[in-house]
Amino acid sequence: MKEDMKHALPFMLALMLAGPASAACYADYKAKQDNPLQLHYGIIEIPQSACDPSSAADELRSRLGDGWQLLQVMSVFGDEGLEQRKASAGDYFLRY
Repeated sequence: MKEDMKHALPFMLALMLAGPASAACYADYKAKQDNPLQLHYGIIEIPQSACDPSSAADELRSRLGDGWQLLQVMSVFGDEGLEQRKASAGDYFLRY
């Protein structure tokens, strides 16, 4: 038993240091509103299961409100790209 624990310890330690298995996922997008025409750029947090452009677009269409229509999903990204896009999104940073 003691020998088994000796072999399992490095594996358990590696799992603890790896942190959570699921990382955050975000999409940046462009949307429009008619009458009068308005455009906005925004950032939305999406489920990890929707972390590809097509699924992100579906998620956005279901969550955009106030008469906004999705024009384009620009990209999907993790935490590493969030801060650099925050200022550009302004009021539409994680709004929907």
